[in-house]
Amino acid sequence: MSNARRLIAVALVCTLLGQSCGVAVGAAVAVSDPDPSRAVSATGRTSAASTTAESGSNAASPQILATYPNPLTAGDTGEFVVVRVGGVSNLTLSDGEQSFSIPPRSGVVVLSSDPNTTRSLTPSPVVSTALSLSNAGERLVLRRNGTTVHKIRYEDAPAGERWNASTGRWIPLGLDLREPVATGPADATAFVLPDASTITVETLRSADERLFLAGYTLSSARVADALVAAHHRGVRVRVLVEGGPVGGVSRRQAETLDRLVRAGVPVAVVAGPGAKFSFHHAKYAVVDDRALVLTENWKPAGTGGRDSRGWGVRVESMRTAEELATVFEQDSTGCGTVSWKSYRRGRAFVTDPPPNATYPTTIPPESVHATNVRVLTTPGNAGKAVIRRLDEAENQIAVVNPRLDPDGRFFAALVRAARRGVTVRILLSNAWYDADENERVVTRTQALRDSGVPIEARIAEPRGQFGKVHAKGAVVDGESVLVGSLNWNDHAATENREVVLELDGPEPASYYQRAFDSDWQSAGGGDDSGTMWVLVAGALASASLAGLILKKTVRFER
Repeated sequence: MSNARRLIAVALVCTLLGQSCGVAVGAAVAVSDPDPSRAVSATGRTSAASTTAESGSNAASPQILATYPNPLTAGDTGEFVVVRVGGVSNLTLSDGEQSFSIPPRSGVVVLSSDPNTTRSLTPSPVVSTALSLSNAGERLVLRRNGTTVHKIRYEDAPAGERWNASTGRWIPLGLDLREPVATGPADATAFVLPDASTITVETLRSADERLFLAGYTLSSARVADALVAAHHRGVRVRVLVEGGPVGGVSRRQAETLDRLVRAGVPVAVVAGPGAKFSFHHAKYAVVDDRALVLTENWKPAGTGGRDSRGWGVRVESMRTAEELATVFEQDSTGCGTVSWKSYRRGRAFVTDPPPNATYPTTIPPESVHATNVRVLTTPGNAGKAVIRRLDEAENQIAVVNPRLDPDGRFFAALVRAARRGVTVRILLSNAWYDADENERVVTRTQALRDSGVPIEARIAEPRGQFGKVHAKGAVVDGESVLVGSLNWNDHAATENREVVLELDGPEPASYYQRAFDSDWQSAGGGDDSGTMWVLVAGALASASLAGLILKKTVRFER
């Protein structure tokens, strides 16, 4: 698809009803992960508009549902307003300068200044008007027989985004904001990296019917091997990655994606002015009826086990897999996605030598049973869900994250918990680029601790067990675990695509608590007794996994 055609699709295909934008294209791309939120500041979009229902507020009453005033096209071609008519007659829409009559249809209509193009791209009825919306702000009023029944006002319309009255915020065209989805109890395999670096690739190799892989970056030769082999077996394989990772797309990643495309694997890239997210930062895979959710990227330093301390979980749940498959389908098609072949044309790539370190397995994986699993995503719900869980904590919270903003809302929630008497421990990255911010957190928590508030933060000390902390998770009250790609900052929680699983139950909580305690003790300068205890405690529970994990010679990432 050419850029011009893609921009037209971005501007005109989607309507309020959440229909996908444009034409579906292939799947994936990838690179480094210093923290994309550090490259783009939060936009504060939610305060830019307001809506008022002055009468008839029931679900069937006439209402302005959405407006799209700033398309990504020359001259704002394709701007529109969506109105729910509900069969009511004598309706007019006013933009302050003109009024437009609306026919009495039973459902919704789209008022568009370019109806011919719009009719070919959306099943919703389109009404031709001389609509001209201001990007700087507009007041739209819906009247019946001259009486106002609904009105909205927006300011400073972001390019390529619509004002959605039902959510009260600007949303990229085509983005569906999801609610948390509970998928019920499930058996799972809990693991940490670099210790259990074989689990991710062995899971991919087991695919029989479908294999959807979503990531920020992808440069792992072993992962590519598994994807190509699955495709040759007749498995439906698709890949989705970020097109603008911090630092750029690496040559190794470009070579990896080129290989996938040559083999016939569809690869899609989230890129361009119509992208639904600041960054596609999620890291997960759907493998038949299993869901694999990670804190790490699909590269040697992450899933290859050559550097980062990460958390991961494989959930044996058709409902969890179906939920993530739905997320993948929506994210990998339509607005803001292009094929890898189209994306890479004329681009230069950066050198990114892979790490070569090796580490021992001191924290083995473990089979656990979750009493309930919830799928959390951003934009939409994960940030609020995490903070709500912290606000509900009664006894203890253990957090591992690369970095925390000491002035942000996640840190504020941890402080609130500590002031209630909850014991809060925060383990942060030892990477040089996180040093200044993390030292501020340590200093802030020490001051609180000196005043009697039970909160403490430490900088990780790997002591030969890993390279740097890159995990993003928490254990709350020994009952709940959060595992996923979400960095705990406002930008990631509102602008990026992130995926987090919340696992309830004492078994998953116990496993990740022991892993946390081992790393926490090392950061405090203790001996290795904590690590050895984790090894002994997990040995029996992990015996059932030995055949799967060790059936092939363990080798590190190429």
